[in-house]
This record gives sequence, structure tokens and C-alpha cells, in this order.
Amino acid sequence: MWQRLSFRTQLFLPLGASFLAALILGGVLLQIFATSQLADENEPARRSTRTIATALNNTLRASDNPQKMLDAFVQSLTTSSDIQFRSAEGAPVRSPRNDTRNLQGVPQWFVNLLMVPGTDVAAPVLIDGRRIGDIVFLPDLTADLFEKWIGLLALTSLVAVLTVLTGIIAYVFAGSALRPLQQLGEGLTRMRRGDYAKPIPVAGPPEVRQSCAEANALAATLAQFSQDNRDLMHRLVSLQDDERRDLARELHDELGPLLFSIRAGTIALIEASPPVGNLGNSAQQVLQSVEALQQTNRRILDRLRPLYIEELGLATSVQTLLRNFRKQAPHIVLTDTIDPDLNVIDGPLARTIYRVIQEALTNVLRHAKASSAHVQATVSGEALIVEISDDGGGFPADNVFGRGLTGMHERVRALSGSLSLLRVDERTYVRCRLPAEPAREVPVGG
Repeated sequence: MWQRLSFRTQLFLPLGASFLAALILGGVLLQIFATSQLADENEPARRSTRTIATALNNTLRASDNPQKMLDAFVQSLTTSSDIQFRSAEGAPVRSPRNDTRNLQGVPQWFVNLLMVPGTDVAAPVLIDGRRIGDIVFLPDLTADLFEKWIGLLALTSLVAVLTVLTGIIAYVFAGSALRPLQQLGEGLTRMRRGDYAKPIPVAGPPEVRQSCAEANALAATLAQFSQDNRDLMHRLVSLQDDERRDLARELHDELGPLLFSIRAGTIALIEASPPVGNLGNSAQQVLQSVEALQQTNRRILDRLRPLYIEELGLATSVQTLLRNFRKQAPHIVLTDTIDPDLNVIDGPLARTIYRVIQEALTNVLRHAKASSAHVQATVSGEALIVEISDDGGGFPADNVFGRGLTGMHERVRALSGSLSLLRVDERTYVRCRLPAEPAREVPVGG
């Protein structure tokens, strides 16, 4: 639970808890010390009350007219005095503990919190051994309670101000520390996605600055590794193209003439002698086999090295590939959107686009069991977009690229492009995106 909270929340919760703890501690200390302080402050007055009562009783005993003397003493007392005379038949004196009529601005809960002790004192007044009344001490605690209340407000305000100031300072410093950490996290996310170009700002505390600098160094290393990997893949693709070209030349120069010679000899044999029994049928079968071998040889040559891309251009070559597909699979309705500007593209980029379309259509024919397909190859700004879709059965959820698409994926990565296989709205999509500017050439052979 605690680990899921944000850094600022983890920082401010202890501050808030400290504020509450300070208030509670202040209340406890106030209850302990203020109560004893009130009792100590009124103790001299209570002793004075007893002393006055003793002196009054002695005077009354010595006086010829004690009642007159008592009346004179009572008249000398003012209503504002803490010491009053209460006759034996008088009304009970209200305890100051419960008298809150004069406590303006002091809430009752605060008075109850202090638990004001009983400070009233009653000393009996006697005339001829008979109790006439009492000298009572009725302290006015209004000023004391108001003073304690103001002190509590001042303490609470001070703690609140200090807490707010501490919170503001912590918020500012937390922001200055979190911002570089957020930038570091965003930079690591870019690195995970393969973007090493934008460096991470080096800021914050020394520990964070060091982490940012190390992350930038790691990004530079990964960028170099990525470029080396693309160069290696580009070199491998170039080597594959060279091998395909050599193999295609061998098939064309060596196997092609042999097949043509066998076909010509078989035709001459059929034409030179009338068909006799099984011999005529065998000659026809040989001729059909040779023609099938020639067609197979041409398809292999086309897959190994579409030589007419350089002569006809990429767009025209793709249209030729689509016509051959329609002839080979008439049951599949094939539509296309081919940008004529593709004819200006040549080299590895043109061969890669041609191979992607060729491999995708081969998969549609062999595995998709589709009734319709669409091929799109367009130039969009600084990117080349190739998309082949079909309405076939799709692919399993854990599908990975097969051997053919894996080879295409390597070719596309070598040119700093991307190749993806998607299933959307009951259609399967092979999407390829390539930069219009081809990757820099890497010399083959050292």
C-alpha cells in the first residue's frame, strides 16, 4: 500500500502526522501544566482568605458590637473583589469551574480540557460561637483562561505555519528532484522503443545527474550497436542478393540452355518419326516434363532475381507480379493500389519492396484460404508504405513470422524500416514501412 503512493504523498503524510502529533502533545502538556499553574497562582489568595477570616473572627470577639463591625466589613467589600461575604441564609455561590458566562471567545471544550480545579474557599465567620456566614474566595479565572486559550492558538498557528512552510519547501525540492527522475524515466522508455537520438537532460541532485549521464552513455552505446547491427544485416542482405544473382546466373546460363536443348531434341524426335505405341506417348510426356521444368526454372529465377526491375521499374515489375498471381490463382479477387512514383526507386530498397509483396502474396496463396486480397504500395512523404491484406482465416494468437517473412523482416530492418503482421476486422494485414532514403551502403568483402 505504502509503495503505491506517490513520492509527494509519502513525503507529506509524515508532515501531516507530525502536525497532528504536535497538536495532541501541546494539548496534553497544556492540560498538565496549565491546571497546576492555575492552582498554584490562586493558592496565596486562598491562604489570604483564611487569614482574613481568622482576623475578622478575632476582631468580632473583641468588639462590643460585633454585628455592627461585621456590617461595616461587608460594606467595605466591592463586588469586583475575589473575596466576598456569604451569609448563612444566602444563595449558594456558583463555582467558577462551571461559570463560563464571562469567558468571551474561549470555547467550553477548552475549559473542560483544562479541568480547572476547585479554587473557591469558604472560611466561617462566628459571633458568640454562632456561625453567621462565610468569607468566601471566588477567583475570576476569565483572564487566565483567555491567556491560556490565546497561548494555544499561538502555538497551533506557529505549528501550522511551520508545517506549511516545511511542506512548501519539501514540495519545491521534491519537484526539483522528481523532474529529473521523470525525464530519466521518459528517456529510458525512448531507449526501450529504440529511440536513442534525444539525450536525457542532466539535472537534479548529483546522484540523479550521474544516472542521467550514465543513461546517455548507454543510449550512445546502444545507438552504435543498433547501427552496427543494421550495417551487418544490410551486408548480409547484400551477400544474399549477390548469392541469388550468382545462382540465378548459373540457372539461366547453365540449366536454361540444357532444358532448351532437351525440349528441342524431343520435338525433333516427335516430328521425325511417327508415334509408335508407347514410344510416342513417352516422347510427349518427356516434352511436357521439360516444359514444366522450364516454367519452374523461370519461377525460380524470378524469385531469386527479378532482373526486370532495373529495366522496367519497380511499379511495372509489381504490376507484372500481380498479373502472374491472378493467372496462378484466378479464384482470388486481387485488387491493387500501386503508386507510379515507385518507378524512381531502385537498388536494395526496390528489391525489398518487391520481395515483401511477393512473399506476402505467396503466403496468401498457400495458407490464407482467402477469396480476396488487396495490395497497396505508395509513397507518403519521406516514407514508403506497403500493405497486403486478405480476408482469409488469419493466424493463431501466438503467431510468429515464418521463414519467408522472417527473411523479409531482416531485409526491412537492414533498411531501418518496420514490418508487422496484424489481424483487424476479420482481415489479415502485412504492413511495411520503409524510409524513402535507403540505408547507407556497406561495402561487401571488407
